Amino acid sequence: MIVDAHRLLPDEPLTTLDAYLRSGGGQGLLRALDMTPADVIGEVKASGLRGRGGAGFPTGVKWESVVASAAERDQPVYLVVNGAEGEPGTFKDRTLLEANPFQVVEGILIALHATGARRGYVAIKRTFGAPLRNLADAVAAVAAHGWHGAELVEVVPGPDEYLFGEESAMLEVIEGKLPMPRINPPYLQGLFATIDQPNPTVVNNVESYAHVASILTRGADWFREVGTDASPGTMLFTVTGDVGSPGVYELPMGTPLRTLLVDIAGADDVKAVYSGTSNTVVTPDLLDLPLDFDAFTAANTGLGSGGFIVYDSSHCIVRVLATLSHFLAIESCGQCNACKLGTEAITEVLVRIDRGGGVPNDLERLLERAATVTDQNRCYLPVGEQLMVGSTLQRFAAEFSDHLGRACWSEREPAVPKIDHLDHADGEVVYDLDYHRKRPDWSYAEG
Repeated sequence: MIVDAHRLLPDEPLTTLDAYLRSGGGQGLLRALDMTPADVIGEVKASGLRGRGGAGFPTGVKWESVVASAAERDQPVYLVVNGAEGEPGTFKDRTLLEANPFQVVEGILIALHATGARRGYVAIKRTFGAPLRNLADAVAAVAAHGWHGAELVEVVPGPDEYLFGEESAMLEVIEGKLPMPRINPPYLQGLFATIDQPNPTVVNNVESYAHVASILTRGADWFREVGTDASPGTMLFTVTGDVGSPGVYELPMGTPLRTLLVDIAGADDVKAVYSGTSNTVVTPDLLDLPLDFDAFTAANTGLGSGGFIVYDSSHCIVRVLATLSHFLAIESCGQCNACKLGTEAITEVLVRIDRGGGVPNDLERLLERAATVTDQNRCYLPVGEQLMVGSTLQRFAAEFSDHLGRACWSEREPAVPKIDHLDHADGEVVYDLDYHRKRPDWSYAEG
């Protein structure tokens, strides 16, 4: 039984400040302002909230460590909200900003008070349309209403590149540069940093801040009433691909993956599932995994940002992997040669196998490239390639071997699962129709 699942997604969208206040919004910020910053951080720590952007790091611990580092060096703190949402198969943050933008903004203002940040920046893709407008309107509305700290929040529209969502590259965009990952993470080299002033910076994603608002409104114990001890609360999950009911669903952490994919989303034939392009492949024997960070880690995979792409048995796994690898090859920034050249080489081999030109040593070549693609990597992109390619080759070894020297048997042509729009009324999913024109230098060929 799913209990009290709707903590972030209301039955009806709350897109005006009046509607949000009538629903009880704003109480978390009022309570936080009556507490010391340290006590607010303590409440978030006690809740057990873990970041919903992919890594699952404890939110309160992150805030506390950044604040302590800044105090030790007498440095200012900055706050960043990651709303870029570029992971394939994910649409949860945009759904949240369409339905409940004020809860996100309230959580940001609580975080500003808790960390003492000099300023907060909300980074979001300029292509996001309604979510971007809702966010900007919400910030303007609470500022006009006099909410404490609202004048410190700036919305920063950014590029459509995948790496805009990488936290250090996001800082580069906020500073007016290209989304190129840095060597040092934001807690070591933050916004507007210099050699003498590193400016440690807190980065959390949109959903994490929305949870902060409800934690301060109802308390840490309330937040822990659902979920697991190690992964409490609810989380937003996106399901697309070969399912009867694609969509975004809010479920308690610890819910079995089978409940999400089969019982709710209606998958009746599961061959392979990818949680974005940053984790190992999930096969049907893992469908009973609980949806929590530690259970997925123990199974040598990852929960990621909660976006699941389902492929049924009508798909050729070689072609699926070639499609996903092509995405990472295109999106690699080129700062690390092993990553850019390696992802391109892996994709070329996979495409050759798919077209019937594979030879026996191609599988060995794929494994060799996957092993070195992470050399001196600045970000997680090549790690995702390594995990995705290595695990798929292992779990589907027979299918890869049988494909060598043979044309593909499947008539399916999987699209790059970069979601442009998901209609919550009818479940229609529209992928980026222009992505096939994108080139490795991030320019676009003529249509």
